[in-house]
Amino acid sequence: MSGEFITVFISAFVTFFVLIDAIGVAPVFASLTVKGDGAYRRSMAIRSVLVGTLIIFGFAFFGAWLLGALHISIDAFRAAGGILLFLIALDMVFEKRTERRENRAESVLADEDEKGALDDVSVFPIGIPMLAGPGSIATAMLFMSEASDWTIKAAVLSAIAINMVICLLVFLAAGPIVRALGESVAGAVTRIFGVILAALSVQLLIDGIKGAFGLA
Repeated sequence: MSGEFITVFISAFVTFFVLIDAIGVAPVFASLTVKGDGAYRRSMAIRSVLVGTLIIFGFAFFGAWLLGALHISIDAFRAAGGILLFLIALDMVFEKRTERRENRAESVLADEDEKGALDDVSVFPIGIPMLAGPGSIATAMLFMSEASDWTIKAAVLSAIAINMVICLLVFLAAGPIVRALGESVAGAVTRIFGVILAALSVQLLIDGIKGAFGLA
């Protein structure tokens, strides 16, 4: 295994781990599936991760073609992605992202109460936008567009796949994890991830500006 493969894998893994934020999504997943039995929760966990994976992989493979069709340079996309990720990081640090997730969860639960039945939450809001959100989609496109060969692309895809497996495991154990962590610990973890993501996003923005203006 080459040093470049390992470097790209670690970079991609950390980035997607922060962006997808399985631990932060776990309380929302637990609240959305609390009224169902074990089979329902397992079904929602598997289907939501499958939906998120298919969407992220789809943009990873066909995102570059889409940019070309729209005549958007990779440097422009890199800079825009940096700005987008920075806004997401701010939301994480100040817990706005968590607040929106909880609002979505409350909205879905209210609809379930009115209908008196359990809804399929695997596509929305878990699969989209909590797992396959704008940040993770944009980042998958960026990493794949910068990959020089299929070995490096395999490192990126492996990092995404392992993160989605982690999501599945966290969702399957969402109830005990949420009770063990508590709201304060989960909030602290989200803030730490937000600071890391902010640093990554600023680096993306700098690289995009350098490339666009031909700076050394």
